[in-house]
Amino acid sequence: MSASTDTQTPTPAPVRSERSHRRPVSSWREHHSWSAGASLRRLASKPVGTLLTVAVMGLALALPLAFYMLLSNVQTLGDALGRNQVVNVFLKPDQVAGNAQMLAKQIQQHDGVASVTVKSPQQGMDELSKMQGFSDALHALDDNPLPFVLQVQPQDGVSADAVSHLVDDVRGMQGVDMVQDSGTWRERLDALLGVGNRAVMILAALFALAVLLVVGNTVRVDITSRAEEIGVLKLIGASRAFVRRPYLYAGVWYGLFSGILAVGLAIAIEFALAEPVARLSQVYEGKFQAGGLPPWLLLSVPVAAAFLGWLGARLVSAWQLRKAA
Repeated sequence: MSASTDTQTPTPAPVRSERSHRRPVSSWREHHSWSAGASLRRLASKPVGTLLTVAVMGLALALPLAFYMLLSNVQTLGDALGRNQVVNVFLKPDQVAGNAQMLAKQIQQHDGVASVTVKSPQQGMDELSKMQGFSDALHALDDNPLPFVLQVQPQDGVSADAVSHLVDDVRGMQGVDMVQDSGTWRERLDALLGVGNRAVMILAALFALAVLLVVGNTVRVDITSRAEEIGVLKLIGASRAFVRRPYLYAGVWYGLFSGILAVGLAIAIEFALAEPVARLSQVYEGKFQAGGLPPWLLLSVPVAAAFLGWLGARLVSAWQLRKAA
């Protein structure tokens, strides 16, 4: 029978080796080494089926990585677009320079404030005069109607709630007429990033389940096709763990190769986006620096995928062998 010549399922020779008088640890180690090599040779003997299985699993694992990379760069882009935008504090028209300086020092002592810049009415008038269409209108004014403006720069990484509390405190200060804040935009960005993070976690869990199912179904089909040979091995004394071991290593190989493929696809996506991202960075004068996936994540994906492959093979092979008993 052709199935009996396959190298994945243990042959009687390893069974006799298991029954020999050598030390149990040495025999256990030898059979693990043999099972790993036999399962790898088994996968290599059917390259088309192996490649298709690995490709499906690799694509499934690459999608969460791509979404994670996209999400992290959206957050970076938000910082470049001014996620911590300046809070403009307009003082009342009767406030003089001394009052503006005192108020700036008071705001500077607030937690979460990086800097406070005082803009005089004349500076505001000069900026308006440089804008197209304002020059002639400003010359018609008898005096300068603009107030002192305090430009409050929040610290990097400060939360939207902290900025909101800062704005509320500044609004209650004496001499403040109006506070112009982009807090709503920051809150929306934080909310979108929160939804994105949760979506990435859900996608990762779903695709991890998909890997388990793909490996489990592949192992189930393999065990079913070799039921007669497995029955012969049990008749000559092979234990369930002995028979199951090559299938567990097959699951590990499937997961490891698919994890490596997923990492390769993620790196390829980074290279594909490198040129447009570089142009985007030039537009924002270098403030936007796209980041790739961290090295620890790239290294952990093949390991996690190998574990998922082992787990899927372990669950299905245990169920199949128990059913065939």
